[in-house]
Amino acid sequence: MSYVSCALRAAAPRRLPAPWRSPRPFSSATGPTAKKSVPYQKTLKEEDSGSREPSRPPPPSAEVVVVGGGSLGCQTTYHLAKQGITNVVLLERDRLTSGTTWHTAGLLWQLRPSDVEVELLAHTRDVVSRDLPEETGLHTGWVENGGLFIASNKQRLDEYKRLMSLGKVYGVESYVLTPSQTKDLYPLMNIDDLYGTLYVPKDGTMDPAGTCSTLARAATARGATVIIENCPVTGIQVRTDDFGVKRVYAVETAHGTIQTPCVVNCAGVWARALGRLAGVHVPLVGMHHAYVVTERIEGIQNMPNVRDHDASVYLRLQGDALSVGGYESNPIFWEEVSEKFAFGLFDLDWDVFTQHIEGAVNRVPVLEKTGIKSTVCGPESFTADHKPLMGEAPEVRGFFLGCGFNSAGMMLGGGCGRELAHWIIHGRPEKDMYGYDIRRFHHSLTDNNRWIRERSHESYAKNYSVVFPHDEPLAGRNVRKDPLHEELLRQGCVFQERHGWERPGWFSPGGAAPVLDYDYYGAYGQEHHKDYTYNKLLRDEYTFDFPPHHDIIKNECLTCRNALALFDMSYFGKFYLVGPEATKAADWLFTADVSKAPGSTVYTCMLNKRGGVESDLTVSRISPGDPASPLAPAFEGDGYYLAIGGAVAQQNWSHITNVLQDMKLQCKLLDYSEELGMMSIQGPLSRVVLQEVLDTDLSNEAFPFSTHKLATVAGCRGTGTGTQTSFPSWAGRLWRLKKPRASSAVSSASPPRRRCRCSAWRRSGGTARWSGTSVGQISALPSTKPSPTATSVTPRGAR
Repeated sequence: MSYVSCALRAAAPRRLPAPWRSPRPFSSATGPTAKKSVPYQKTLKEEDSGSREPSRPPPPSAEVVVVGGGSLGCQTTYHLAKQGITNVVLLERDRLTSGTTWHTAGLLWQLRPSDVEVELLAHTRDVVSRDLPEETGLHTGWVENGGLFIASNKQRLDEYKRLMSLGKVYGVESYVLTPSQTKDLYPLMNIDDLYGTLYVPKDGTMDPAGTCSTLARAATARGATVIIENCPVTGIQVRTDDFGVKRVYAVETAHGTIQTPCVVNCAGVWARALGRLAGVHVPLVGMHHAYVVTERIEGIQNMPNVRDHDASVYLRLQGDALSVGGYESNPIFWEEVSEKFAFGLFDLDWDVFTQHIEGAVNRVPVLEKTGIKSTVCGPESFTADHKPLMGEAPEVRGFFLGCGFNSAGMMLGGGCGRELAHWIIHGRPEKDMYGYDIRRFHHSLTDNNRWIRERSHESYAKNYSVVFPHDEPLAGRNVRKDPLHEELLRQGCVFQERHGWERPGWFSPGGAAPVLDYDYYGAYGQEHHKDYTYNKLLRDEYTFDFPPHHDIIKNECLTCRNALALFDMSYFGKFYLVGPEATKAADWLFTADVSKAPGSTVYTCMLNKRGGVESDLTVSRISPGDPASPLAPAFEGDGYYLAIGGAVAQQNWSHITNVLQDMKLQCKLLDYSEELGMMSIQGPLSRVVLQEVLDTDLSNEAFPFSTHKLATVAGCRGTGTGTQTSFPSWAGRLWRLKKPRASSAVSSASPPRRRCRCSAWRRSGGTARWSGTSVGQISALPSTKPSPTATSVTPRGAR
């Protein structure tokens, strides 16, 4: 018998100083273990005849084909049937739950930092604890033993208090306990280092096998839903319609082809390979994720499950024993995902796992002398922001994603399965699922292996970190930069990442703070960055109070209000809607009447077919221009220029494109986001400064409110032009400058006119804090050959 204390002693000589452990290679050379003693062995590893024939023949057609028989596949199938779609086929290449679901810990915590996630978790709990038993008369394996979050410092306890407040809104019972109250609830717990705990009495655990088999039975009981095991998918047929739109046509299996207009990718770690069959990028990676099961512990019965976030460890009650797991800083990547892997496990790497043992022993000291009954190390899929991938893929209509659940597929499965089913049937989910929507990622990122790998690692390693309002990633940076980036960096700009873009956040008086290549926090033999200025500035902002840089940002905002501000808004989406029926499309999409004369600019909302708001944007009516110019492309019919917030540019692009396709409108959407830069000048002195560098009269009479013009900037000669509009703003007056990307870095270079400190502000999403974005001394930009520059203004500040 192995003991926890023995595991600690064996691994101790190879450990590095906390918090980073012994570096490991990116992947393990060990293959899947043939047999393991795991909690669900008797339930799932039943002996059969060894036949690989499908459990039933595939039908010739179906309304929806769900691929993957894990938590999400079963939940989505169940909810499709519950919402009236009975001609559904669920395909599983082996047996239900055989991929990643069967070995999951099955924990359900009701409180998360997001209100939407709290609602999703509540629905999962209802499905597992109430709906399925009522519908089938079967027990899903739900155990309601409560959950306990551990706070070892004040900031963590503050985070828990916020969670408790959020829970009150949604009726989630929870309590903040003192250390002594925690000891009364959990006598085996060490409370010497506790500030307090958050106790949620109605948290619990699910049995993966019991839940999925009950879901399958409930789904088939509702109609003609077909669940086929031992039926791997070998291909997905995609056809291009008469309007040039790629659509799902059929699913090919080893035992026949199913014609269908809709495929749902719930394949877990294998989702990326399935996406490739349809030409769809699925940005996730496979990693080893592990826990150990202890021998019997006297007095542990009926104790709540524990999450010690600061130790990055969880303790799950398993009868009279505990399962111990967590998230380490050096997880092992599963480099080559095997198609044959089913009900398999990897050998546990104790060098990687030992850090969780240390945290567990500190929290429950009796574990030091407790035996380890079994180890469970299986594959899981992880994403760039530790959130699932859901919704219709932008590349192919009818190809939906329900994957990348970051080891949370059981707890989020019910809520996400219901939303995904509604999405498939009605074209959109009921709740605000933007945080899970695949379109939250720009298309240039979803097939960028370096970005996916780095961001997925950081999200995994920081999964248990406090969620501060102003955090920024260190991984996957410097992917999309505009031409002003280097100049702003020299002036002390502290950048933020949005949609892959490096966006100006605020300016540090301490000078340049570049974002360095990702160092994996010192794991995998990577050298940990020392004296990393950007990281230090981020750490200073790790607070729920006003950060230390608040006064700097305040001064930037006051400068904007009293003098002049220049926003670098080049991360915005910049689209052209052109064609014979562009006005018809605009009338359907936008709330305001944008079908005005060329030269007009309108601020408006963009709606969906339910009347809900997709975004706010500015729409400028344009005339056909030079085919070689991104400022005014050549087209026939009507034309509109759309300026859209950068963080939602991909989602808005997909929404507009889908509307044009569904309505079969004779117009097209052109994306010039990379070809054009954008700057927004605001403040009472904005007109004075602009008048010095533009060849256009900016008076109210010559340049009326809510209009735009082509102009030449800074005396540059040639064919280069610009667009410009004036509009009242938060800072008194706003002018937005749109210019070709090639000229962005020289817009004020010839000759220098004046040197001014230019600041800007933005409203931070989800907080009441205003922060500044300064472009600094724009006239000091490096001088190169003069080139024409363009400008365009719309009626909002930087978003």
